[in-house]
Amino acid sequence: MAITAEMVKQLREKTGAAMMDCKKALQDASGDEQKAVQLLREKGMAVAAKREGKTASEGLVEQYIHTGGKIGVLVELNCETDFVARTDDFKELAKELAMHISWTKPEYISRAEIPAEVIEREKAIHMQWAQNEGKPEAALPKIVEGRMEKLFFQVVCLLDQPFIKDQDRSIGDVISEKVGKLGEKIVVKRFVRLRVGEDA
Repeated sequence: MAITAEMVKQLREKTGAAMMDCKKALQDASGDEQKAVQLLREKGMAVAAKREGKTASEGLVEQYIHTGGKIGVLVELNCETDFVARTDDFKELAKELAMHISWTKPEYISRAEIPAEVIEREKAIHMQWAQNEGKPEAALPKIVEGRMEKLFFQVVCLLDQPFIKDQDRSIGDVISEKVGKLGEKIVVKRFVRLRVGEDA
């Protein structure tokens, strides 16, 4: 199947990947846009895995103030070099993360930050809930695991949250795709979200 410039343009708009990467993904997927998106995601994750051991000590602090000035977010996003930190792609990612955080109120960056006792307490709540519903004993562990994913990790962990602009991708996916495009490790170092009248 012939890959047209319009197809490449549409895929680029959808994924933010480089033009040549989009063209190659479409060729490898025989023009199937969904398959091409998946190939680009896999490429981003593969590059992210390779960069895992690298040090990300450059970057920037981005801010987002919601209309009306009632909610403000600061996020520190790190990468490996100052060159990448100054690219429009990196700045756009930082801005989108700050905006996302203003809407979704994550409590942690990743699961690794959550204290073990918090996870255990949450599991106990979901276990009790499932038991109260009369779910079969044998099914309880699977039910609790599923609810922990959807109702806890995807709510409190930034990297697990569905991206507000595209619910099919998590924030972790969005960052991995950008790693694939920019070729450097990218890490959310920290963030703070303030809302007028709320305790910190």
